[in-house]
Amino acid sequence: MSETAARTGGTGAVPAPPFLMPAEWQPHAATWVSWPHNRRDWPGKFEPIPWVYGEIVRALARLEPVRILVSSPGQDRAARTILDAAGASRDGLEFHRIPTDRIWARDYGPIFVRSRGAAAGGMPAAAGGGLSIAGFRFNAWAKYPNYARDARVAERIGRVVGCRLRPTQVRGETMVLEGGSIDVNGEGSLLTTEECLLDREVQPRNPSLSRDEIEGALRDALGARNVLWLGRGIEGDDTHGHVDDLCRFVSPRRVVLCREKDSSDVNYRALEDNRERVEGFRLEDGSRPDVVFLPMPAPLTFQGRRLPASYANFYIANGGVVVPTFNDPVDRQALGILSELFPGRTVTGIHAVDLVLGRGTLHCLTQQQPAPD
Repeated sequence: MSETAARTGGTGAVPAPPFLMPAEWQPHAATWVSWPHNRRDWPGKFEPIPWVYGEIVRALARLEPVRILVSSPGQDRAARTILDAAGASRDGLEFHRIPTDRIWARDYGPIFVRSRGAAAGGMPAAAGGGLSIAGFRFNAWAKYPNYARDARVAERIGRVVGCRLRPTQVRGETMVLEGGSIDVNGEGSLLTTEECLLDREVQPRNPSLSRDEIEGALRDALGARNVLWLGRGIEGDDTHGHVDDLCRFVSPRRVVLCREKDSSDVNYRALEDNRERVEGFRLEDGSRPDVVFLPMPAPLTFQGRRLPASYANFYIANGGVVVPTFNDPVDRQALGILSELFPGRTVTGIHAVDLVLGRGTLHCLTQQQPAPD
């Protein structure tokens, strides 16, 4: 099967890749987060951020274990104090002394994959209960110079949980990839954007790699036999096109897609282009995805710059979903849509107006560790 056929959901006699990235809604062993400490990410607005984190961890700790990265004894004490004040249950909370530069664990944290075992051509089961880590390189979104600590987080978490890290190499170089730039349905289809992964000028991650080489790496490392390319991300996104502010799988055959109704809004044209693309997609079995639209909140700005406020930046945990809210009249509508899409899970809104000043919200700061086989 050609790479073109893979992009359009064609089928053929192609061996299954040896590893597969589970969907986010599949059972978790834990959620990983990094405790906030970099004041430069919220210039003049840092003080409320640890308290927002307290609310996030409190909500998640009701659903599954939460593993928190702290960089120093002082951070450890401060985090425990705030979490106690927020009423977060200590049961299931773990603190790990792993230094970070920023809080965005989605992007530098480990991307766990499951071994297909002998059924995939005799590959042995990975360590850590059938799990290993797809080892991508992190370069701070090709934008910031200070990321040496973040770049080591995936490997260090791997040692904590007993999972082997498998470098994803193309022509002898480890490929750059952030967790927020992709979303998967757990069955072989992956969503991403051209603006992020194919960029060669603004924030280039892998400027020497072709589309086909990138698709090949995603197939081999994550089991993505079917890569679905959106165009551009939303305005104000510091990552230059991450898909988790834009379009997400909510089941193997269904996606939610942000849509802007105001034709004068700066996001309107890009989101309409993505709507046309999604409606033409084919999944790994050749079927068309069911598309559900999420509204966009009214524009939020800070110091004259648009912020990437989006309801698509939700996080799916065991038995629940946490969703960013923005003091907007359509908050209730977005929560209602997601409640209908996740029957049996509690959908909780988390006030994210302060958080999004750092140009990310709930999905950006979390990374799931799948449950072992």
